[in-house]
This record gives sequence, C-alpha cells and structure tokens, in this order.
Amino acid sequence: MPTRPRSRAGPGRWPRHEALGHRRLQPIGALPLEGGQVLPDVVLAFETWGELSATGDNAILVEHALTGDSHVCGQAGAGHPTAGWWDDLVGPGKTIDTDRWFVVCANAIGGCRGSTGPSSAAPDGRPWGSRFPFLTIRDLVAAEARLADALTVASWAMVLGGSMGGMRALEWAAGYPERVGSALVIASTGYATADQIAWCQPQILAIRHDPAFLGGDYYLSGRAPEVGMGIARRIAHTTYRSAAELGERFGRQPQEGEDPLGSGGRYAVESYLDYHAQKLVDRFDPNSYLVLTQAMSSHDVGRGRGGVPAALRAIKTRVATVAVDSDRLFPVALSAEIARWAPGADPVRVISSPLGHDGFLTDSAELAAIVTSLLPQPGRPQSHLVG
Repeated sequence: MPTRPRSRAGPGRWPRHEALGHRRLQPIGALPLEGGQVLPDVVLAFETWGELSATGDNAILVEHALTGDSHVCGQAGAGHPTAGWWDDLVGPGKTIDTDRWFVVCANAIGGCRGSTGPSSAAPDGRPWGSRFPFLTIRDLVAAEARLADALTVASWAMVLGGSMGGMRALEWAAGYPERVGSALVIASTGYATADQIAWCQPQILAIRHDPAFLGGDYYLSGRAPEVGMGIARRIAHTTYRSAAELGERFGRQPQEGEDPLGSGGRYAVESYLDYHAQKLVDRFDPNSYLVLTQAMSSHDVGRGRGGVPAALRAIKTRVATVAVDSDRLFPVALSAEIARWAPGADPVRVISSPLGHDGFLTDSAELAAIVTSLLPQPGRPQSHLVG
C-alpha cells in the first residue's frame, strides 16, 4: 500500500521528532552481546508506575511483545499515540495495582521507542542502520538487568509478558533466577520452532527486498521500505488471529463499495489486513522489526545449557504458563512443555478465546484472574527458590 515518503532518522525513536511522553532514558553503558560484539553507549527507554518499597520487594517487570513498547498502561498523549497496551490489567486499583506494586516496562534494545536501536545514532553520529549488531533474547534481558541495577531493584517479585515478552520472562528465570520471584510466560515458548522461524522468513525478505530498504541504510534517503513493512505485517497479523475468527468475522464478504471479482476491489479481510499494515508502518521502524524478529527466531532457552529440557529443569524460580486455545503460532503444547519440564511449575493455564495469539492482549478478564492467583499476597513473601 503506497504511502508518502518520510525522513525518520532519530535517536532510537520512530518517527524522528516524537516526544518522549512518560518515558525516561537510562544509559546502561557498553553491552557485550551473545554474538561476541559490544554495543556501545546503550540507552534504555522505560516507564514506571508506583513506588519501590523500602524493602524493595514490590517490583514487577512487564515485558512487551514484538512491536510493543514501554507504555503498558495510561492514556494516549504526546509521545504515546495509543493508550497502554495492557491498560485493563495494570494501573491503580487494577489486577496489577500500581498503588501497591512498583511496575516497570522497558522498550527492548533494538526497538524504536527511545531505546538504542538501528535508528539511533552510532558513535560516528550517523544512524546505525545496516551496521546495527545481531541481538538475541538474552541480549535484551541482559540490558534489562542493567536497568534493574540502575533502579536499585535487586529482584523482581514477578516478571511477566506475552509472546516475545514471554520469551524474555523465561530467559530471566533461566539466567537470573536469584533476581526473579516468579515468571509468568504467556502465549510463548522455550524455543523458537521451525514453524515460527518459517513464518518470520517471508516477513524479513519482504522488507529486505523493498527497493527503498537500501540495505538497511534508508534513514537519510527521505523514504522508508513501507511496502515491504506492510507486507510483513500482513503475514504476521494473519498468524496472530485464528482461521475460525477470520472466517466468522469476514467470510468472503467484499469490502463495502468494492468489487473483488476482476475489478481491483478487495475482500473485507484484505481491507482489514491493509488497515493493520498501515498502522504499523506509521509507528514502527522496519529495521527494528527485522532486528527483533530475528531475536525471536534466535530464542532457545537451552542454548549452552544442555538443551531445553535440561535448562528448564535447572530453573529454581517459580514458573507459570498461560496459553490461548486458538493460538496457531504459539500453540498450547509449547506452554505445556515448559510446565512439564520446569520443576515446581504450575500446570499450564489455558485461555479460551477465538482470537488466536492476540487473545493474550484482548481477553484480559481470564488473564486477570490468572495473574491475581499468582501474585504474592500481602504478608506472605514469595520465595525465589522452588522446593
């Protein structure tokens, strides 16, 4: 879908002149990466709600999904084009009550909402672009551990997130067990499957083969690879929803006022995908999409730890999993593997939703009840170690 060209090189934000809003920026220094490179002068953008207790025992880390950001709750406004993505779950008087809990959500490194990413300035002052290093989920978590140090959070009462956020929650439990009271892994997995990697590849190629991509160095060209980005989002969004939901919602209906039978018109489901593609094009950097998509494909909690079952069996932190019954991208069986192999893990909780993978964001009532059952209760401190 063609859109007007934009020039968007900026310091880790997309678009370039977007206000910080409620985000704060925390320098965390040079970050050694799992692949052997060092990312210099790293900055994490983050938001907090509530106050850290005198004993430091009320901190919760919320992890966003692939194209999410730090604005987990709160209204839309300057720097925040939409309301918080988990606004039904987090906030004063809500399930994760920010009158009691100190809640932190950071924009992942590699992203484009304030944290160091491909659109940020490299040491030579030019946008990183094609020179930005490869990141893994462990690198994202290592950066968050630096942020926790800066915030004087010795340990999290809970780390929770869905999809890519669930990958990070699990990596926290495996890599920093002494710093996590419990991990809630939602609609996620212990490793990226061949099926997930396969769905990612055409998305990556769509962006890379857009003529405006320029090998990743498009920031100063006045154009961005928006066509490729839109195609990538259409592919991804199809996997985020269930076939049944798309069928019931759209069927074979033409888009209103259009004729898809040889007249160039669209079916209603095509119009729906066009809409979501344009929404992402308007708010997300294609290079960040590539970097974080590849980080998700790299996810393997068992790498260097004797394999996935061995890595999960070694976890000492309480782990709980939530799956969506209609999720075709992160099916229930992947959550059940985590629950089966992690010692002391709770049985997998299953949300019934026709919406597929996106059910973890949209069906907040069932998720709220699960989170409530897992949060430490007042006067009952939660042990960091199982058994």
